[in-house]
Amino acid sequence: MKSTDKRSQRDYSLAFKLAVVDQVEKGEMSYKEAQERYGIQGRSTVLVWLRKHGRQD
Repeated sequence: MKSTDKRSQRDYSLAFKLAVVDQVEKGEMSYKEAQERYGIQGRSTVLVWLRKHGRQD
């Protein structure tokens, strides 16, 4: 990969993921609103975070 090539995948910190998951689970915003507000590009990224890091009740 050349240094001028752009990487389309972004890396998000665990703290950021947990903060987004917490806001969605508290009902402060929907997962789609979180995607728009924070510029998260993948359509299912927040859903994956919810499954992986969300409450398991």
